[in-house]
Amino acid sequence: MAEEATKVAIEAGYRHVDCAYLYGNEVEVGRAIREKIADGTVRREDLFFTGKLWSTFHSPDLVRPALEKSLKNLQMDYLDLFLIHIPLDFKPGEDLVPVDENGKYLYNNTDLRDTWEAMERCKDAGLVKSIGVSNFNRRQLELILNKPGLKQKPVCNQVECHLYLNQSKLLAFCKSHDIVLVAYSALGSSRDDTWGIGKDAPVLLEDPILNAIADKLGRTPAQVAMRYLLQRGIVVLAKSFTPARIKQNLQVLDFQLSEEDMTSLDGLNKNLRYDSMPMWKDHPKYPYHDEY
Repeated sequence: MAEEATKVAIEAGYRHVDCAYLYGNEVEVGRAIREKIADGTVRREDLFFTGKLWSTFHSPDLVRPALEKSLKNLQMDYLDLFLIHIPLDFKPGEDLVPVDENGKYLYNNTDLRDTWEAMERCKDAGLVKSIGVSNFNRRQLELILNKPGLKQKPVCNQVECHLYLNQSKLLAFCKSHDIVLVAYSALGSSRDDTWGIGKDAPVLLEDPILNAIADKLGRTPAQVAMRYLLQRGIVVLAKSFTPARIKQNLQVLDFQLSEEDMTSLDGLNKNLRYDSMPMWKDHPKYPYHDEY
């Protein structure tokens, strides 16, 4: 599925591919990219590829080997962007989410600043062009920004961000430090019990105000929801496996939302998080106890 979707996306004109070791599809995505390079659709330098360091590899001595494993899976020489996937870390080992015999999660507590220094070394070695973070709160960003001897600040923070969680405070903080906010779950989420909110959560794309604006403009609710984020200076990740939607999601650059529409959409914020990782709330680095 990921292989086919990647090919369709590249053919449609997408040039930013967001991946992660956790997703378990690096081999397939890498294969799709090589095929599109081989047939002349795209060159490697035209693509912007993001990978992520998973939480069992936060120990400084494991960061580079984890990156090299991803590069091998992808059959690439470098990544354009490499992120710390989530701030909390687990006991190193083969299991991506290790548990003990009672099913209790096995946590680790590596200093994020030590992990960050290992990320900086990957950049120095030319294995990645830029480094950043994902799912960090303000305090965790400050920990890195205020680190003595910091060589490279995070270029971005990839977080859940959409009309119901518009992240205005975190966005203002990131902008003040020249850190790009990147939005995942930009259209809400699947309301999956595993990562958070559950099946009874509101469906963002069915929001009446969003739909009224979309009807008025002759656009889809998804296009308006993404355009809202783009106009606030946020980079939007659009996830879809449906060819028609993949193409549709790209059509957000040829229209503008009025100030009045932007204000109406601002008013939809509920600070509602679809992907809150509730199973890890007791981790010392759980990011969502803080307001932002």
